[in-house]
Amino acid sequence: MIRVVLADDEHLVRGAIAALLGLEPDLEVVSQVGRGDEVAGAVAATGADIAVLDIEMPGRGGLEVAGELREAAPGCGVLMLTSFGRPGYLRRALAAGARGFLAKDAPVDQLAGAIRKVHEGGRYIDTELAAAAMASGENPLTARESEVLRSAAEGWAVGEIARTLHLSEGTVRNYLSSAIAKTGAANRMAAIRTAQEMGWL
Repeated sequence: MIRVVLADDEHLVRGAIAALLGLEPDLEVVSQVGRGDEVAGAVAATGADIAVLDIEMPGRGGLEVAGELREAAPGCGVLMLTSFGRPGYLRRALAAGARGFLAKDAPVDQLAGAIRKVHEGGRYIDTELAAAAMASGENPLTARESEVLRSAAEGWAVGEIARTLHLSEGTVRNYLSSAIAKTGAANRMAAIRTAQEMGWL
């Protein structure tokens, strides 16, 4: 029996997925959580074989949780579900250690097959998402540019970003200018929008 922890902040979606997976003879949903910061504890408590994670959750996002599980529970395979087909998410998920990636609206037999494949040590990547990720190219932003742009997306002013990240205001402006240029945007807000749409933030 493959033991599965299911993490999704949408209660109805999580319950529906758990019910459908429960009909599979070789799968057992041993825990359901609604926050990313509850996943590692659930995996440790249940000895889960697979964690099925939504990308965007309160407490901690699925990408961050995947990286955490790689360190804390290396024997637990990670499969990401997303309602957002953003190409950058796939690259970031694989970099974080996820071995499966598919859309949340995939048929349950596809999800069950993906869980089995990941449990066997393989990879399962939605073909359409993989094609989009390949076509989009690499994330052009450096880690620091992403960090500054993410802070700007939260509505922080330049001075606040500088204080929080221990940078000078001039350096923050340089990072923002560089991010704007790399995204081909006209201004900071457009750069944030482009980076979010691509899954780079």
